[in-house]
Amino acid sequence: MGEFELIRHYFAAAACAQAADGVVLGIGDDCALLQVPAGEQLAVSTDTLVAGVHFPAGAPGELLGQRALAVAVSDLAAMGATPLAFTLALTLPEVCSAWLADFTAGLERMARQCGVRLVGGDTTRGPLSLTLTVFGRVPAGQALTRAGARPGDLLCVGGALGNAAGALSFVLGERAEQPGSAELLAHYWSPAPQLQLGQALRGLATAALDVSDGLLADCGHIARASGVALLVEQQRLPLSAALLACMGEQSARQLALGGGDDYVLAFTLPAEKLDALRAMGQPVQVIGRVEAGQGVHLLDAEGRAIEPRHSGYQHFGTHRD
Repeated sequence: MGEFELIRHYFAAAACAQAADGVVLGIGDDCALLQVPAGEQLAVSTDTLVAGVHFPAGAPGELLGQRALAVAVSDLAAMGATPLAFTLALTLPEVCSAWLADFTAGLERMARQCGVRLVGGDTTRGPLSLTLTVFGRVPAGQALTRAGARPGDLLCVGGALGNAAGALSFVLGERAEQPGSAELLAHYWSPAPQLQLGQALRGLATAALDVSDGLLADCGHIARASGVALLVEQQRLPLSAALLACMGEQSARQLALGGGDDYVLAFTLPAEKLDALRAMGQPVQVIGRVEAGQGVHLLDAEGRAIEPRHSGYQHFGTHRD
């Protein structure tokens, strides 16, 4: 099967590649054409996932398809954007019809869930990797950014932390599955971009991002961009029953702080906005506060600073924390 036949058969024919509002022209020409309503801005983000780095080399195609798109769309949620479209650049070592059918099924499932359309991309031969570029729209001037956190704000997250990191040993086959591991695996293979929360935070939150490289590492981005200090209260970290059952409390906390791959939103919020956000039914867990200063500081139950064992993931560091 040649490149163009592959594209026509597996991707151009997919339901998520058909016409939709905001997509003037999709797959089949040199460029896609997108239409953004007047008064809105285009939000764009690109993610690359590489076999052996971001997922096991033998990952099932269906699980990989849904995970890859969810990870990319999560960046739109972090900006408070409404998803519009995405492109896929797929590098394959060989053409395997069964794997491609599974992959497109997972991609299609997540595209429906997120309300996003496939509008183009590329295929080539080489080690397995995926590059997805997502496009969204947001009212002009209302996009959430990492800058803007102010002393006195609350530091919040949109849900439990550490579940995907807790799943990693099961994903890699290093541990036998046990009670609670299925829930952790679901978080790893099918993250749920917090699109509704991101849109609800417009006009309320002062800064936001999605937690991908670990809570402490990602909070560091907000601290630097905003020129403030973020204080994380270890005792207030939201930990799932599944993570506690599989890992124990101490390990669960470490995974929540530095494990990464959570794809929940972390954001700063004026205290007076908290009740309004909760009244909308949005998930919000207060885990700390913003103060004058710089950096991210971890506090114990007595409010004393403690040194974290791991801070998060960096691609070009000497190791993965």
